[in-house]
Amino acid sequence: FKERYKDLATVSLQVGASRLNLPETRPVGERSTRAQIVVGTYEGLDTVFRNGRDLKDIGTVVIDEVQNLEEPERGHRLDGLIARIKYTSPNAQFLYLSATIGAPSTLAHKLGARLVRYDSRPVPLERHLIFTEKKKKIQFITTMVREEFARRSSKGYRGQTIVFTNARARCHTLADAIGANIARPYHSGLTSQERRQVEDLFSSQKIACVVTTAALAAGVDFPASQVIFDALAMGIKWLTVQEFNQMLGRAGRPDFHDEGKVVILAEPGATYSRTSKATEEEMAIALLKGEMEEVAPVYGVEESSEEFAANAIVCKGDGAEIRRMEAVMVGTTEPVLDLLVSQRLVRWQKGHVELTELARVMARHFIGVERLLLIKELVGEKDDPLDILAEIDCTVRETEH
Repeated sequence: FKERYKDLATVSLQVGASRLNLPETRPVGERSTRAQIVVGTYEGLDTVFRNGRDLKDIGTVVIDEVQNLEEPERGHRLDGLIARIKYTSPNAQFLYLSATIGAPSTLAHKLGARLVRYDSRPVPLERHLIFTEKKKKIQFITTMVREEFARRSSKGYRGQTIVFTNARARCHTLADAIGANIARPYHSGLTSQERRQVEDLFSSQKIACVVTTAALAAGVDFPASQVIFDALAMGIKWLTVQEFNQMLGRAGRPDFHDEGKVVILAEPGATYSRTSKATEEEMAIALLKGEMEEVAPVYGVEESSEEFAANAIVCKGDGAEIRRMEAVMVGTTEPVLDLLVSQRLVRWQKGHVELTELARVMARHFIGVERLLLIKELVGEKDDPLDILAEIDCTVRETEH
């Protein structure tokens, strides 16, 4: 972004910073919030508001991938960030972008936006469904990757492939089988330095394929002509229609390709969880025919309390303004004030909320009341920070399943 617009405006980057002082984790680029263009993640930008600061003179806000409002772990943060920017910059213009959204007119109404809809796809998309045994998937994938790489578009670009699978280990298995000289694994277990290396190899067309997990689908920005689904699950959970459409939409770019191709390899009778009633071939049909649902998230106590604390900081504790900000949010929040008062995390007096230091910790560190109380309890029971982290991780996993 900075390379493209450096002659027009100053550009800065706002992303989460690692606590580890390693070459691959050190911040890169300009970090000032006073630049004319600020590019960042939800959390990177929201850190400014959650620490009691603000962004001056915001004229336009562009929210890419706005369908992430539905994301279980981060959706409430995007929702809250939009509300906080609207509160601090009431005259700012908002542009919400998405290629995969259910009931877009309803979401536009909730966001107070006007819908501009494009139904045509600039690059035609072929869809293929192949039923096969698992042991034959690698053979199919290798052949398709190599054949696609041998083709060139009218724009002079070779055909490249993204293979989506459900586990990091499977990424390495597939990449090795396709050939290390033309395929590389790409997942969150790699260092940022390793991921950048793969990105550079792909963008320079030195490799034919990346094999990645569904968990990285929203962040993958490779100009691929072909997308292959080795699995239709994220871990052990089946993909949603929205996730599936987000992933297949990676096939075919207007400036690179003449057409896009999507191939689904479904194993009849296969499942990824003992509790699943559906099989992979049934899910393949369901996903191909499915309609995306309306964006209507409902937040639990954990998410609602985190956003309450962040909103209270921005509103300087004004109870009426906190309620107004919650009403602006797309999702439905739980009432958490009484709980926070009972836990002595906030004080309520004459329509005003006073946050304790622990409540401010919730906002600054992106955690809700349930996790905060768990950490507080564990700190009193255990001395080793690693034991505390392990216990928190186990508790979160149990809650998710």
